[in-house]
Amino acid sequence: MPDRSSARPPALTDPTEANWRLPHSPRSAGRARALLRTQLAEWEIDPQVTDIAELLLSELMSNAVRHARRPFGRQIGVRVARYGGRLRVEVADANDARPRPKAAGADDEQGRGLAIVDALADRWGCCPRPHGIGKAVWVELPLRPVV
Repeated sequence: MPDRSSARPPALTDPTEANWRLPHSPRSAGRARALLRTQLAEWEIDPQVTDIAELLLSELMSNAVRHARRPFGRQIGVRVARYGGRLRVEVADANDARPRPKAAGADDEQGRGLAIVDALADRWGCCPRPHGIGKAVWVELPLRPVV
């Protein structure tokens, strides 16, 4: 079976949405960022919005890889959509546990991800996956940078 992990995403039937499935692996965060950056460049999204979306995606992917206990073989789903002047980025995993922000101490090296999400996202939240076990954590940004 050929390795398709480095292939470009397939052409979209709906140019306002893209979806990818990635292995439950620390390497998947980098792959997700590259796919997102390529997609947002194709949509001609403002570079400042792209940078913020990429950082937020990285935080959501890191949380899914670190904290989502899941059945063997389950992948992480990534969805990006633009609609009504907004950009939505979702990360879905097969774990039902909702993310919980925590207060990180000054010397802590972890625990700031959701604080970063809360500070940079226009809106964010968590919802059950529509067709299976687990949840999707999502962020939304305006398509135009806030000046």
